Amino acid sequence: MTATIKHVRAFTVRGGGADYHDQKGGHWIDGQISTPMSKYPEYRMTRSSFGLNVLGTLVVEVEASDGTTGFAVTTAGEVGAFIVEKHLARFLEGRPVTEIEKIWDQMYFSTQYYGRKGVVLNTISGVDLALWDLLGKLRGEPVHALLGGPVRDELTFYATGPRPDLAKQMGFIGGKLPLRHGPAEREEGLHKNIAALAQMRERVGPDFWLMFDCWMSLDLDYATRLAKACGEYGLKWIEEALSPDDYWGYAALKKAVPTGMLVTTGEHEATRWGFRMLLEMGCCDIIQPDVNWCGGMTEIIKISALADAHGALVVPHGSSVYSYHFVATRHNSPFAEFLMMAHDADKVVPMFHPLLLDEPVPENGRLKMSKLDKPGFGVRLNPACELHRPYPR
Repeated sequence: MTATIKHVRAFTVRGGGADYHDQKGGHWIDGQISTPMSKYPEYRMTRSSFGLNVLGTLVVEVEASDGTTGFAVTTAGEVGAFIVEKHLARFLEGRPVTEIEKIWDQMYFSTQYYGRKGVVLNTISGVDLALWDLLGKLRGEPVHALLGGPVRDELTFYATGPRPDLAKQMGFIGGKLPLRHGPAEREEGLHKNIAALAQMRERVGPDFWLMFDCWMSLDLDYATRLAKACGEYGLKWIEEALSPDDYWGYAALKKAVPTGMLVTTGEHEATRWGFRMLLEMGCCDIIQPDVNWCGGMTEIIKISALADAHGALVVPHGSSVYSYHFVATRHNSPFAEFLMMAHDADKVVPMFHPLLLDEPVPENGRLKMSKLDKPGFGVRLNPACELHRPYPR
C-alpha cells in the first residue's frame, strides 16, 4: 500500500551557522565581492550590509503515514515557513507520497500570482526536495537511484573561493574566484580584477581552470571589456556577469567574449520557462540552476532535458548533496561545484555544517558514488541545532 503524507512542518534555525549566507567574523563569503549594490559605497564592502543574510534557512519536514520523515533545507527563512504552513501544506497532506509531479504542479500554479521566482520558488524547492528524500527513505534507495541511477563512478569538482591555488593543491580541477571590483570603481577596479587573475594564473600554472563569478553585478560594456582583457590569462568562463533578467545582454556577451571562453549563468534563474529563455536566446554555454532555488529536483529534471536538447551543459550551483545526486545521473553534467566554506578557503568542510550530519565532501577533488548510497539524500538534521516552527497549525 502506498504511504500517504500525514504532516508537513516548516522550521527556521536559531543560533546561526546553518546558512552559508550568514557567515560571521570576516568570512570570505561576506567580504568585498562585486554585487549589484556595489554602486553604493556604503554597501560595497560586505554583502550582509545590504541584507544578503536576512532570509535565513528554511527546513521542511514531510512525515508519511508510517512515521517516516523526509526533510530538506533551503534559503527562505520565516517567509518560506509561512508559505509552507499556510498555503502549500494543503497540496500534500493526505496525498500519496508518490504524487510528486502533481504536487509540484499544484504548488507552482497556486502561487503563480505572487510567486514564479525568488523566495516562493526557494520554498517550493525545499518542499519538493523533502518529498524526494522521503520517497527514497520509504523505498530504501538513494535519490540518485530514483532518478535512473548514476552514469559515472565518481563526481569531479571545481572549487569556488578566493584561493584557487589552495584548491589546486586539494585536487580540484579548477577554481572560481569571486570578482571584487565592479563598474562603479571604474578603470582602477577593472585593472585590479585583471591583476588578481594574472597573479593567480602565475600561481596555478597554465592548465588549471580559472573562472570569475561576477554575481549579477556588471553591465554589458564592463563585462565585455573584462572578458577580453582576461582572455590572455586563460579565463575558462565568466559567470553571472549581468542581471538575471537581461537575456538580451547575455546573448550579446556570448557573441563578444574571446574564442574559447565560456559564458555561464542561471544561479538566480528558476523553472523550465526561465531557462528556456536562456537557452533559446543563446545566452550561455553552461546553465547553473540551484536545485534548492530553481524548483527542486522535479523541475531541474525538466531544465536539464531542455539544456541537453540545446547542447548546453548543466553544472548546478553549490547545494551539496541536493545537486550531487542529480549530477551523478546526467551525462550533460560532467562536473560539479564545491563551495569552499572554510573561513579562509584553506580546507574542505561540509557546506551545510553544522545543520546537516553525514554530509559527504570531496577527497582530492573527487567523490565516490559509494558515499551517496544511503536512502534519500543520506543526511540527517543535527539535533544540536535549534529549530523554531513559527507558524504551527
